[in-house]
Amino acid sequence: MQMNMVSALNNALDIILKENDKALILGEDVGKDGGVFRVTEGLLEKYGENRVVDTPLAESGIIGTSIGMALSGLHPISEIQFAGFMFLGFSQLINHASRYRTRTRSNMSLPMVVRTPVSGGVRTLEHHSDSPETYYSHIGGLIVVEPSTPYDAKGLLIKASRMNDPVVFLEPTKLYRLFREEVPEEPYEVTIGKAKVVREGSKLSIVTYGTMVPVVKSVVEKKKLDAEIIDLRTINPIDEKTILESVSKTGRVAIVHEASLSFGVGAEIAARISEKALYKLNAPIVRVGGNSFPYPYPGYENFYVPNEKKISYALDKLLKG
Repeated sequence: MQMNMVSALNNALDIILKENDKALILGEDVGKDGGVFRVTEGLLEKYGENRVVDTPLAESGIIGTSIGMALSGLHPISEIQFAGFMFLGFSQLINHASRYRTRTRSNMSLPMVVRTPVSGGVRTLEHHSDSPETYYSHIGGLIVVEPSTPYDAKGLLIKASRMNDPVVFLEPTKLYRLFREEVPEEPYEVTIGKAKVVREGSKLSIVTYGTMVPVVKSVVEKKKLDAEIIDLRTINPIDEKTILESVSKTGRVAIVHEASLSFGVGAEIAARISEKALYKLNAPIVRVGGNSFPYPYPGYENFYVPNEKKISYALDKLLKG
């Protein structure tokens, strides 16, 4: 069936609620309104207000309540309307959700998923276009996932719902309705912690994820490059093996993400390549990312978000190196 990311996620949540009577959804406007982007649309009518719960406007309360539910035997899937609002629940995630397995010497697990839209490119206001993956990936104990396709979104969310650890599930806003693809209606899983080789190549490797995947694909196709494109899908834990194998084959690597370049996912990947595959490189590593300041107002976002021109320039520089 042809689905966009919104319908694929909705389908996944329907399957999760159907197969697991301990699962429930909670968040602001997730019930009657079906969520701010309609990802939970129709689920209140199907499963009732005890399984799809409209909460007060209190992100710390939503995440804190989810932690309590998970410790009590439920499997909550909470929605935070925008990534910038999720910082209000940061303490709950960092000081409690991420630590319970360690705190209890693995005697207690914390099965919960926190979903939130991320990244920009859709002319939203302040706090609505953040890319916070680095914050949560820096903390041991949190799994961080960010799909770039409807197929992966459904499979990764189902897999996340079957895990016994807290998962931060980031959904790129720009990709919610950008395109459709064939997605099976039946349940399936996409492995968390395993990157996807979107396109094979031999001259250079491009490591990316989220909103930048379709942009990178477009650049490579237009320039007719012999490039291998890797979609991380999972930010933490990162699939180091797939990256190193690709770099060893091509000898050149570019890392592209929308989030700020400083202290970002690209820096982590570059460090690992430098430590474990330095002598496989034929040129310095190239990184492309957002600027190192807060996400700008809508009129200026095209100067912030990496575009095809910036990526094309970086790849030309890499191939000449």
